[in-house]
Amino acid sequence: MSLRLSRPAVRGLGSAIQSSRISSRSAALLVPSTSTSAFSTASPQRAAAAGHLRLPDDYVPPTQPPSARPVDTRKSQLLRTYTSMLRSTPLMLIFQHNNLTAVEWAAIRRELSLALSNVPVSEGAPDITSKIHLQVVRTRIFDVALKTVEFFDPSTVEPTTATTATGTKVPATYNHDLSKHAWKAVKEATKNEEAVEKTVYGQLAPLLVGPVATLTLPSVSPAHLGAALSVLAPSAPAFPAPSRKKNPGYYDLTCQSGLQKLMLVGGRIEGKAFDYDGIKWVGGIENGIEGLRAQLVHMLQSAGMGLTSALEGAGKSLWLTMESRRSVLEEEQNPKKEGEGEEKKE
Repeated sequence: MSLRLSRPAVRGLGSAIQSSRISSRSAALLVPSTSTSAFSTASPQRAAAAGHLRLPDDYVPPTQPPSARPVDTRKSQLLRTYTSMLRSTPLMLIFQHNNLTAVEWAAIRRELSLALSNVPVSEGAPDITSKIHLQVVRTRIFDVALKTVEFFDPSTVEPTTATTATGTKVPATYNHDLSKHAWKAVKEATKNEEAVEKTVYGQLAPLLVGPVATLTLPSVSPAHLGAALSVLAPSAPAFPAPSRKKNPGYYDLTCQSGLQKLMLVGGRIEGKAFDYDGIKWVGGIENGIEGLRAQLVHMLQSAGMGLTSALEGAGKSLWLTMESRRSVLEEEQNPKKEGEGEEKKE
């Protein structure tokens, strides 16, 4: 069945198409025309504006200073994190671990937090319990960070000039840990192996082998250090492990399995390297820093009293010697007068 349209319908359709064509033409007439000459005159202006906004070739963004390492990689960010941690942490313990599981780490951190929360805080002293962290570090990156902190001094870098977005020169100092100055300082310092062995890095470098974890304390607190040692590296009688009755969670199989894989190998306290015995000595200081100050004051007082008594003893002995010598000389000079006085008495 074919569809046929009548002549009036076809005429109506043609008139509709023609009217649409007319309307489109009229709409085109309403739109302002842009000639090629307008484009030709606008393109040089745009080119000039683009040339005016172009940054200088030697422009250095202030948020991205030049560096010797790619700054957008995870290794670079870890390096900056470790160097900041080493500079801001006065007390750090280094552990070697045998690939503990996440559950074992959680159990150890739980018992460590419980032991640290029981440490009494003296009046006026801040509570550092929440700022003590036990974390796993990347050994090779941590080794480079320790080199950077040990051999690179940012204050020795001389200032230079940098170009701003407007083309002006301003003073700038690129002394961050990823800079070329840090890389060159570490490279020059590590050439002499004998000198490196005498530094703190040379004493700690043999310990940075295999998987490594660190315990960081924001201040030197012997009380908190002793509490941490009683959990992570207990040794009787100075740092006994918590009793089963007082802390039964410490003797869970998960926690004990993790502690057996954890070994204390050394530490860094106030920029000095300490072995296990030295760490135990710091943790065993009675009454913390106040007790250490009291011991120091007593030592100075006893030394002063000993020096005073020594000086007074020397003066007294000299005075006695001179007095005895004077009496002898007087007897030698006046022997007759004494004899005459005896004869008169008789």
